Amino acid sequence: MQHDLFADDRRDVHLGPGAAILSGFALDGADALIAHVERMAALSPFRHLETRSGKRMSVAMFNCGALGWVSDRSGYRYDPIDPETGRAWPPLPPLFLDLARRAAGALGFHGFVPDACLVNRYVPGARLSLHQDMDEQDHSAPIVSVSLGLPASFLWGGHQRGDRAVRHRLVHGDVVVWGGPSRMIFHGVEELQDGNHPVTGALRYNLTFRKAGPAQIIRQAMGHPSSFSQG
Repeated sequence: MQHDLFADDRRDVHLGPGAAILSGFALDGADALIAHVERMAALSPFRHLETRSGKRMSVAMFNCGALGWVSDRSGYRYDPIDPETGRAWPPLPPLFLDLARRAAGALGFHGFVPDACLVNRYVPGARLSLHQDMDEQDHSAPIVSVSLGLPASFLWGGHQRGDRAVRHRLVHGDVVVWGGPSRMIFHGVEELQDGNHPVTGALRYNLTFRKAGPAQIIRQAMGHPSSFSQG
């Protein structure tokens, strides 16, 4: 494990009922997580998806797990097949599953077994607009989000898009968990700033674990709306 030059003040942050930033929770396994990301990206490459309006997302992504979140002009949905390769997504590595389970359990969400992990790659200038994670079948399961690489400004809002969002700094190894009453909170990431991380260079990776649901149920009708948006 390499020393994180940006981890100057590591304290857990309570965000609300069922939600917290677990500071440095993934730090011990961060190098191995990144190695898995690089290996899986050779099987399902990073790509920039489109929104329903045809706007290119600034964050590059791929998925691993039984299901993967995809977006195009037809809408937002989960699919067991990578539309770019025509093959199943890479399976979730045991290290990923163990981390997600332990992080969810730290906030009382025991028995969490994700079936989807969205892997995002940020470069300076990339951002994630305020949105809710609402394309999953079962909203009783929490979301687990792991930050790797460059620091980012995480936006934590309310249950309405117009609610004031609070900024929180996320650094390498931080994990955010939200579920229960906070499951449908609007959240996002401000534009990533230039930097050079000792492990990832000028990049930030984010792993978002979700329980999406059975493919035959979660594959939504074409054109079904979602509140997800990305700049």
